[in-house]
Amino acid sequence: MKIAIIGAGNIGGTLARRLCALGHDVSVANSRGPHTIADLAAESGATAQPVEEVARGAELAVVTIPQGKVPGLPAGLFDGAADGLVVVDTGNYYPQQRDGRIEGIEKGNTESRWVEQQLGRPVIKAFNNIYAQHLADFGRPVGAPDRIALPVAGDDARAKEIVRGLVEELGFDAVDAGTLEDSWRQQPGTPVYTTDLDAGGVRRALAAADPERSLAWRATPDSPGTFEHPA
Repeated sequence: MKIAIIGAGNIGGTLARRLCALGHDVSVANSRGPHTIADLAAESGATAQPVEEVARGAELAVVTIPQGKVPGLPAGLFDGAADGLVVVDTGNYYPQQRDGRIEGIEKGNTESRWVEQQLGRPVIKAFNNIYAQHLADFGRPVGAPDRIALPVAGDDARAKEIVRGLVEELGFDAVDAGTLEDSWRQQPGTPVYTTDLDAGGVRRALAAADPERSLAWRATPDSPGTFEHPA
């Protein structure tokens, strides 16, 4: 599959390495230009591209940048992509640590619904609830006793099935987490977030999630601080 990765941080870099190793045709871009990710491209086998060009011909695009930076992505980001392009959002809203106040999310939008509105295209929510190092190291064959699962949420059945297939290919059980309106169940602060559960555990954690966003995951008048010192 021809895959574009927009963002070369922890999750983006890990996906670039793992998807290239699986034989996918991967292009990657960040906000600072291809020269700044030359080492990642050389190591992984991905092609470093300007962000304006990274999605050309792509069948699947992964948006994996800080939530607050999404509105700054270039217009026409997905121009020239393949028909039926699937867009994956891996992001999380960290108001006190990084993103500051995002009004639409604070007023009740799920994080990925807000991202979808900024991008102007449907998205699938995946890869947001696992540490990058665990994404790199914890993939296991089907049936392995220590194989963990990842939730996948979205409105388009075809797109969700493609993403679930990619999750399985990476060595994780893919659990259908419902529609994008249900994706709050895998946001930060919920029982499934960074807990490395098996498929049954993921389903139980999704069911146990509380729709009320806790104060720890809401902006304050002083937001943002840092991950070391949230505000």
